[in-house]
Amino acid sequence: MHQDNISINNRGHLVFAGFDTVELAREYGTPLYVMDERMIRDTIAMYRVSMENYYQGRGLVCYASKAFSCKHIYRVCREEGIGADAVSMGELYTAMEAGFDPALICYHGNNKTPAELEYALDCGVGRIVADSFRELDLLEEIAARKGRKAGILLRLCPGIEAHTHDFIRTGGIDSKFGFAIELGIALEAVEHALSKPHLELRGVHAHIGSQIFQLEPFRREAEVLMGFLAEVRAKTGAVLSDLNLGGGFGIRYTQADDPVPYGQYMEAVTQTLKETCAGLDYPLPFVIMEPGRSIVGAAGITLYEIGNRREIPGVRTYLSVDGGMTDNIRYALYGAEYTFTVANRAGGDKTLTAAIAGRCCESGDLLAKEARVQQCGPGDILAVFSTGAYNYSMASNYNRVPRPPVVMLLDGTAHLAVRRESLADLVRNDL
Repeated sequence: MHQDNISINNRGHLVFAGFDTVELAREYGTPLYVMDERMIRDTIAMYRVSMENYYQGRGLVCYASKAFSCKHIYRVCREEGIGADAVSMGELYTAMEAGFDPALICYHGNNKTPAELEYALDCGVGRIVADSFRELDLLEEIAARKGRKAGILLRLCPGIEAHTHDFIRTGGIDSKFGFAIELGIALEAVEHALSKPHLELRGVHAHIGSQIFQLEPFRREAEVLMGFLAEVRAKTGAVLSDLNLGGGFGIRYTQADDPVPYGQYMEAVTQTLKETCAGLDYPLPFVIMEPGRSIVGAAGITLYEIGNRREIPGVRTYLSVDGGMTDNIRYALYGAEYTFTVANRAGGDKTLTAAIAGRCCESGDLLAKEARVQQCGPGDILAVFSTGAYNYSMASNYNRVPRPPVVMLLDGTAHLAVRRESLADLVRNDL
């Protein structure tokens, strides 16, 4: 991987964010999530500055915290002056425990329970992104009972096809998310929301997918949503002010990936918005962008210790590591690809093609089927790049395996953001 924070030292060890990864593995144990906090902060600043430069600050960058959620990352976002989105009561609770400003939170989810909606209102969440007619009715009922008015956005399906995996494509009309524009359901939802005295409809939201490398889908999303806002104005008289364009910006997992510099997304989208609004004679909306993976993904690596090396002549070589699908399920879910290196042999050539096998009792517990790595064996340290997003977040205790810790690296210092789970943690809730 070619990143400014990755190098090889004179011992032939992989260096990440200025730290010898072999030494980190020795100090904290494996499996181990390692995050470059300086890279995270710099990426956040780039998004925030691009909003200021290209849109005169008429918007809000919200970190999509489902990518990586813990108290420390919310504190980082708070200190860097951006908002956050949460998709569950657990994420919202974590943000509140970290002292995050609830007015800067967008609360998502396609099947929020009454308890979750009540909690969001009690917290003072700035924008609740409603996803169904039932949710609108529940919100009205709860807000009326509490004597409050809930600020909401409507999640829409703009019918835009982004080039990504089926399981992470969310903007088309055949989706569990949102109100479809082209079927007339979205306009019906607007009228339904406007009829509720305890709901304040501020605008609309859409998310067209994840790991997207093209600018055009985001431009098209902006055009479609602005066209819908103009239709709402024409048919209801309501001029909605908020436009949440979601996230989905791609990162590099392998050399085949070619992400666009993230500032270009904001530049392209805001140019499209200005042109479209001028053509529609519609006031420029307050824009919300929700990057998640692109903030933390490439800023994280995972370190494992290699155990068994199994040779099946003429078939395959397996390298077993002390983690697997419990700390990274993305390969098992949708064949996600990664780049690997042997951290204590990082200066060597990658002459071995091997399957990287996890420790769970599942044949599908793999991190790769054909990874290119240096020659290695038991006791070596394997590093997997770009694991900062959707690895810790999706980690589980399957097979009663404790979840790994998260170590943050910042300006020459290392500190735990999440401690390693103990065996006692595994039985804490058992009766």
